Amino acid sequence: MRHLKKVQTKTLVFVFSSTRTRTRTSYPPRYSNHNYPFIPTFRLPIRRFSSQHDKDLILIPPTKTHLYASFFCTLVRLYLACGRFCTASDAFFRMRGLGLVPTLRLWNKLLHEFNASGLVSQVKVLFSDMVFCGVVPDVFSVNVLVHSLCKVGDLDLALGYLRNNVIDTVSYNTVIWGFCEQGLADQGFGLLSEMVKRGIFVDSITCNILVKGYCRIGLVQYAEWVICNLVGGGIPQDVIGLNTLIDGYCEAGLMSQALALLENSWRSEVKPDIVGYNTLLKALCKMGDLERAESLFNEILGFQRDEESGQLKNYAVETGAEIRNLPPTLATYTTLISAYSKHRGIEEFLSLYEQLIMDGIMPDVVTCSSILYGLCRHGKLTEAAVLLREMYKMGLDPNHVSYSTIINSLFKSGRLMEAFNLQSQMVVRGICFDLIMCTTMMDGLFKVGKSKEAEEMFQIILKLNLVPNCVTYSALLDGYCKLGDMELAESVLQKMEKEHILPNVITFSSIINGYAKKGMLSKAVDLLRQMVQRNIMPNTFVYAILIDGYFKAGEQETAVGFYKEMESRGLEENNIIFDILLNNLKRVGRIEEAQSLIKDMHSKGIDPDIVNYSSLIDAYFKEGNDSAALSVVQEMTEKNTQFDVVAYNALIKGLLRVGKYEPESVFSRMIELGLAPDCVTYNTLINTYCIKGNTENALDLLNEMKSYGIIPNVVTYNILIGGLCKTGAIEKAMDVLNEMLVMGFVPMPITHKFLLKASSRSRKADVILKIHEKLVAMGLKLNQTVYNTLITVFCRLGMTRRANVVLNEMVTRGISADIVTYNALIRGYCTGSHVEKAFNTYSQMLVDGISPNITTYNTLLGGLSTAGLMREADKLISEMKERGLVPNATTYNILVSGHGRIGNKQDSIKLYCEMITKGFVPTTGTYNVLINDYAKAGKMRQARELLNEMLTRGRIPNSSTYDILICGWCKLSYQPEMDRALKLSYRAEAKKLLREMCEKGHVPAESTLLYISSNFSIPGKNADAKRLLKVFTQKKNA
Repeated sequence: MRHLKKVQTKTLVFVFSSTRTRTRTSYPPRYSNHNYPFIPTFRLPIRRFSSQHDKDLILIPPTKTHLYASFFCTLVRLYLACGRFCTASDAFFRMRGLGLVPTLRLWNKLLHEFNASGLVSQVKVLFSDMVFCGVVPDVFSVNVLVHSLCKVGDLDLALGYLRNNVIDTVSYNTVIWGFCEQGLADQGFGLLSEMVKRGIFVDSITCNILVKGYCRIGLVQYAEWVICNLVGGGIPQDVIGLNTLIDGYCEAGLMSQALALLENSWRSEVKPDIVGYNTLLKALCKMGDLERAESLFNEILGFQRDEESGQLKNYAVETGAEIRNLPPTLATYTTLISAYSKHRGIEEFLSLYEQLIMDGIMPDVVTCSSILYGLCRHGKLTEAAVLLREMYKMGLDPNHVSYSTIINSLFKSGRLMEAFNLQSQMVVRGICFDLIMCTTMMDGLFKVGKSKEAEEMFQIILKLNLVPNCVTYSALLDGYCKLGDMELAESVLQKMEKEHILPNVITFSSIINGYAKKGMLSKAVDLLRQMVQRNIMPNTFVYAILIDGYFKAGEQETAVGFYKEMESRGLEENNIIFDILLNNLKRVGRIEEAQSLIKDMHSKGIDPDIVNYSSLIDAYFKEGNDSAALSVVQEMTEKNTQFDVVAYNALIKGLLRVGKYEPESVFSRMIELGLAPDCVTYNTLINTYCIKGNTENALDLLNEMKSYGIIPNVVTYNILIGGLCKTGAIEKAMDVLNEMLVMGFVPMPITHKFLLKASSRSRKADVILKIHEKLVAMGLKLNQTVYNTLITVFCRLGMTRRANVVLNEMVTRGISADIVTYNALIRGYCTGSHVEKAFNTYSQMLVDGISPNITTYNTLLGGLSTAGLMREADKLISEMKERGLVPNATTYNILVSGHGRIGNKQDSIKLYCEMITKGFVPTTGTYNVLINDYAKAGKMRQARELLNEMLTRGRIPNSSTYDILICGWCKLSYQPEMDRALKLSYRAEAKKLLREMCEKGHVPAESTLLYISSNFSIPGKNADAKRLLKVFTQKKNA
């Protein structure tokens, strides 16, 4: 027993399994660290384990403590390698709880493994514990700790270790890297002088880190200056530095400089390698410049295109030049396949894939995922699903990107159920539901309008202990921006900053785009300047957002200013800019200049892509230039540019608008082309049927799209509700509305407008208000647009009292009246012949600081014209002109008609001539007033000339036009002393017009029938008169 006690005093207790009873044990005495004056400790509770059960006790001789410490360290490292981080930490604390102290070499291995596994906070604990145990850190230990501190941006503490301990070049390189990662390349560069003072060698790695740092913040010129000066100072340059600078130029969009640097490097000591070429190839593909990318790819293969013949020739053999031994890698092919998948047709990227196999290079998951993307982009979702299954047969396990690509495309196509089924398949196949997948699902849910579900997905990310990264937060922020909730978007940006997650150019582009869409362009510009201050250089896409925003706002000069600023930063134009310029021409009605723009872009090496062609087709159709639109389609066919779903949607929308094709034929042609219809396709077809009043077919299409797994969006339901309301089928419209609610959509202002307009046919205020209140109960948000719609509906019915009640409720809720509100009220008063009240409302509008527009004045002029107050109308015109408003076609129609009705023929003709001179075409109603003036005066020849002019200008006569002319000729033939031949000619004119009126489906008015009857009731014509009266009476009552 005495011997046993002696052994126990010289042993340690090693506990393998028992963890229920835990007691504190003492650490060995702390040794001084005089050699390390700056080593702060991190006092965290260390768990110590022991057991009272003898069966769990193992005696460890003191001579073997280092061996057991080594065993524990190996175990910890194995747990880390398997990703079992919590178990690894637990094993370490068990070891320390037993008082086992590893050697310095083992401590360093643990520090390195914890740091490499991303457990940065544990590195600080380990380092502190190591010092506490009396193990003196070496340079490697300090370097690992400094690296971990730089990872989390704790640069002050990292500098403290750097300046108060024995360090080497790696230490300084690590801290310089830390500054560069935080976008503080200048501070990193400032450490070079400190290195020189302390006699620490500056090597090529130092140079490369600084080059990368400056390139990251877009200061490529500084990076080039660093290389020139450091290399000139004797520091050897390597190919990594060259590749880093090439990458910097590419990231900044300075492709010409990157290409020049690559070419010049062949004449220098440091030759480029395939990595540099792949970097440049990737950048060219990213920009969509596939022509130069293909040229670079051919250069890698050792071929160049002959300028005369256009054929590829072996450059080295033909010219005897130095052979550039640059065999393409899998990355080379994958980069180009990925670009072809994004910008070219299916045949082209599949052909490149075949070439890859012929060269003996086996594809990987990334290559196949790129092909998946291409298939999805062209709407070949079925083929993509087949390829996904084939990947398993090839021994390539699809990863999150593969699944995310298809799931994202299914979301975009509105096929939610298939997307969720594929997600379930991931779980069955054991693919972890990681951050990438969650982010894809969240982004997809935002895209299909499922904002609540998207927010729930973000909460799932947090519950799964997944750490959201910049991509996740950017997707969340982008979703809020698409919803127009900029406050939430700003809060996400602030949360990123609190969690030390640096926003990138994509993050800022999303929020800038959000502000631009809401018309808050000054706020968007402020964010642009904020980006630059943070050393995040805006790219072409950011400038594209601002250029497009200002073009849409009508501020052409400001848009051009940002275009020039983009050029001054060295950013090159691309197809996105091309598309914005095309859409601006379409918007301002100058689409005829599109061809000159295309030539200009072609001179800059930019050819139209499928998006540009889609914009051109849409623009020409909307302008009514069908032949130009179809010629674009012909050009696409000649250039072998494959249609995608978006382009085909633009085509069928134009073809169906002109009414030359039936929805069934264009839909079947789409299937023949192998394109999968999406929600936009069905919306276009449904809208066509609704315009024709064929709501039954429209509803059938709704059921069909759901049967194919394409989920209708809020646009689909609103189109159907609008179509049903136009046909008076309010009950069916309400059924569609109820289905819309079940799908998770709430009524929108346009839904409210359709239903209120339909219910207003009853001319009952209670019915209108009942519909309004029902929509509000369903989730319709009360805003200015909704109240304006309700006020407008009441005013059109002359219910101005009801409209004022709604206005008072609107103001009580803190929603102010705008120009639309006042215009509706003025119109309501004018409709009810309350011109004085209309002008009182106009005066109140001016008092409230709301400037009247041309609609305001035209409404007031209409009221004055109806009341015959044309002198007051002339005064109002003068006031309108003083405010800088120019009369439009509606203004002239009102004035011409008004003066004509009160017999001011001279003024009406004068205004008519002025109207024609300014390029306005009078309405049929205005022509009727002028023709009636001539008819009353018996000047039927002038009336006939005016009719001919009316037809020449494209105005179609209505029944009133024919009534006026027929009655006029009949009256003229009544004159008693008129020559018989002249009377017969007048009657012939009346008869001719009557026949024409009948052929066009118009029915004469009662007064016209009386004139006709009396005209033909002369002796011998009674039978004709009775027959004509009978025919027209029957037709009128039919």
